[in-house]
This record gives sequence, structure tokens and C-alpha cells, in this order.
Amino acid sequence: MSPLDRIANVTTLKQHDVDKLYKVEHKPIVSTSDQLCFLIRPRIKTVKWICDVVNADKAFGRFRRYKIIFSPQKFYACENLLEEQGIFGDVTTDEWSFYLLPLDDDIISLELPEFFRDYFLEGDQRWVRTAGSALHLLHSVYGPFSKVYGIGRCSKMAYESWREQVEEGEQRALQAEIGNVFLIDRDVDLVTPLCSQVVYEGLVDDIFRIKCGCVEFCPDVTSSDKSIKVMLNSQDKVFNEIRNEHFSQVFGFLSQKARNLQTAYDKRSGMDIKQMKTFVSEELKGLKQEHRLLSLHIGASESMMKKKTKQDFQELLKTEHSLLEGFEIRECISYIEEHINRQVSMVESMRLLCLLSLTENGLLPKDYRSLKAQFLQSYGIEHLLTFSNLKQLGLLVEQQPGETLTVMESRVGKLVNDKTAGQIQAGPNTVTVFNTGWVPMPLMYLIQAGLGPNTVTVFNTGRVPILLLYLIQAGINNKWDTIMKWNDISWIFQTFLKVCGCTFSEISALRFLGREKGLKFIVVTTAITNSARLLESMLDNHA
Repeated sequence: MSPLDRIANVTTLKQHDVDKLYKVEHKPIVSTSDQLCFLIRPRIKTVKWICDVVNADKAFGRFRRYKIIFSPQKFYACENLLEEQGIFGDVTTDEWSFYLLPLDDDIISLELPEFFRDYFLEGDQRWVRTAGSALHLLHSVYGPFSKVYGIGRCSKMAYESWREQVEEGEQRALQAEIGNVFLIDRDVDLVTPLCSQVVYEGLVDDIFRIKCGCVEFCPDVTSSDKSIKVMLNSQDKVFNEIRNEHFSQVFGFLSQKARNLQTAYDKRSGMDIKQMKTFVSEELKGLKQEHRLLSLHIGASESMMKKKTKQDFQELLKTEHSLLEGFEIRECISYIEEHINRQVSMVESMRLLCLLSLTENGLLPKDYRSLKAQFLQSYGIEHLLTFSNLKQLGLLVEQQPGETLTVMESRVGKLVNDKTAGQIQAGPNTVTVFNTGWVPMPLMYLIQAGLGPNTVTVFNTGRVPILLLYLIQAGINNKWDTIMKWNDISWIFQTFLKVCGCTFSEISALRFLGREKGLKFIVVTTAITNSARLLESMLDNHA
């Protein structure tokens, strides 16, 4: 519903004779219309529900016209099910080739949050061609890419799918507008999305859930009796100035902004009629809009501060930092046990367990059994399958005798060394520099890379997302211009296709790096993710 609303809202659809819109909820349809159109993802469960709807109508002798539009593409398995259920001749099918949705001037999303679970957990590779088609669309609009770098099996397959489509399609001579493309699998770094986000945009996403570029602020934020949907992008001038700031800096900025706004209002006093007319026609509307946005973001900040204070956010960050640095582990385990036994939040408890496992080379058998038992007692025995899912992904595992590398080091090392998954094109080898999927961040790394100390505020709990290590290593080795080859093109985009999700913290870091180096980074992702979304997709009852 959210991607559709960004393209054609309810008003637009009604102008094109759409009577009513219903969300797919797998229950009987109550509609008097003689035409039903289903816009769906190509999922067996959803197609089966449509078959039940059609067969129920046929049983009651009701005639309707049915159309199924699959987005972004239809799969043979779905059409085969229509035939098995005996309604293949009763429906017509089509495709909405929806590959990329611009969420902002530097974020493009495929809006496929199911990509991560389907590929990494279920082994379902059908979305890989969709990612390849997204690359092909970028290529066809912006011309050839100077270089493509990749790490991970999924990235390699997406690259190969794109190359096939390029070879099959019509070749057009276009000026190259995109410099380098980096394809990175999400499982190369599973620690970053499991850490608390501390930039403003990341916190808004964690608490209020940014969906398709929009957020719904509750009455607690709006100081009214109703919620308000707000588009969060660079067009919101207040949001654009605070989105990448560490949360501790936001209140000071908003306070100064409020004082400036009041000063702008106060200058009305003493104006003559002509000046007042100019002020009303040229400035007042903009000031009122800025005042409205400022009120919303102040309300959001206050609401987040209350929630984080209630959850003892500083203690949580301290525990995360200890896990990432590898000290006071027994104290961390005690904190996690308290978190579980108080039933603070199931997803939060699961997140901390996964962080502990990833940073400690798995849990000691006695700790694994104890923590698992406490979790199931607190949140329900039905999560046995969730533990199985987490284990399959390597997110929550028992430590095996004789292991010395962390789970992340083992996974990343395998990705780099395995020739079948190897890099698409030899590029800066981040892993040999840092040797792990997550990096405690001595400031010297950033200083050597030519970055300032303020960079620290971009990252959560003092660590570098692996997404940036390609670029940081280039700076450390003083090979920035050589590796990136800026001089080939006078104006250049750098594109990151983050396969299976990207966090707002990673995007904030890229924006900072872009400002430092005078570059424009475009982030293309299968979906915006965070710890809650990633772990909720692992729940045993996930649809």
C-alpha cells in the first residue's frame, strides 16, 4: 500500500474509477463490485487466498471479473497454482514492473523487505533477478558504470543477471553519469543493523518506523488528538539539517532554530503597510511551514527522549559497546538476562542475544542453554523455530570447541576466499585490513583516511559499518584517486546497491563521507532495515 500511495494516492485512483481499496488480510471480501483487481507480491499464500475468493464466488453462483497484477514480476509457481485450483481461465494476470522507488535525492529502494528472509534463510533466489533488473534500469537511464565491485554470492548473481539483461537488450550510447557501483550482501555485516542507531533519522525509524519515506507521528508528538503522516526527505528543511546528527546534538539545533524563527516573526513590528504586504506574500507562508515542521520534530525528539530514558538507553548503549569491544562479557550476559526476565521487549532481547553471539564466536553451551530457556519461558515456547532460524543464519549459535575466529570473521573470510563467491572485479580488499565484519573504531583510522573527529557521531557505539570500509581503506593507503578514478568524469555519482537491506546509520555515514570528499553517493537498497525489521523477519510466524 505504501509504495502505491507514493505513486498514485486514493484520490488519483478514484479519478480512474477505483471504487474502494482493501488491504490483503486473508479474509472474505465484502464488496458489491463486479470487478476485483488484486495488486500483490508473487507469494503462494496470497495467490491461494485469491483462489479461495474466486472459488467462493463460483460456489454462490456469483459472476465477477478478476485481474491479478503481480509486482514486480509474476512467477511460474503462482500461475501453476491458479491452474491447480481450477481458476486459471477465470482470471487475467499482468505485471507491474516496479523495481525502484526514489525515497529521497540520494536513496532509492526496491521496497522488498522480504528479500533478506527469502534469500538467506529460505534459499529462495527469485528476487535476485529483480535486483539485476534494478541495476539494468539504472544502467539504461544513467549510462554505463565505470567499475563494479562486489562481495557475496547474492551480489555476484545480481551482477550476472544484470549483465545478461544488458547483453539481451538494445545498446544505447549514453554518457556515463555513475562512476563506481559497489554490490554488498547484507550478511557480510550483520552487526551494524543489530546496533542501536543514534543519528536522528535512525532513531525516528527505530521508534516510529519510517515506511516508504513516510512516518506517522502519534498524538503524543503532534500535541493533538490525532496522528499525522509526514514525508521525511530533504524537502523538509528542518529534518534535512538534523537527520544525520547525533541525537545529543539535535535539541541544541532545534532550540536555536526556534529562536531564529521567533526573530523572523518579531520583525513584523514596526513595518509599514507596504512592507507588511511584502512580508505576507513572500515570507509568512514559508515561516508558518517551518514553524509546523519545527513543532513536529521538537515533539518527536521529546517523545523519543522519554522512551529512551524509560528504557535506560545509556545502559543499553554501554552494554552494546562492551560487547563490541569484547570486555565485561559476564556483566553483559547479566544485563541480557535481566532484560529477558523483565520481559522488556522480545525483539530487543533477541537483538542483544544475537550481538553477544556474533561478537563472542557464539555462546558457550551452558550460556546458550540457559539464555534460550529463559527466553522461551518469558516470550513463549513457540519461538523454538525462531531460534532455529537464527542458528541457520549464524546469528545465534553455540560455540564449537577449538574455534578461534568470530562467527563474522569466518563468514567474511569465506566470502573473500571462496572463488565461487569472489569479488566481481578486483577492488580494495577491505577484509584484509580489518579482518572482521565489524570494527572497533580507533580515531586514527579516520584521521589517516582524511576524515575529522566529528565522524564519530555518525556511527553507533563507535564502530565502522563495513559498507564504508572500501572507501576508508582507500584513504588509509593514499590511493583514493587511483582506486575511485574521479578524474575520468568531472561530475560523478557513487552508487551502493545494498543487497538485503541498508540502515539509516550507514546512509548517514555515506552522506558525511560524501561531504568530506565532495562526492554524491546514491544508496540503492532492497529495503531500509533496522534491528527490529531484520529480527521480526526471523520470527517463526512471519508471513
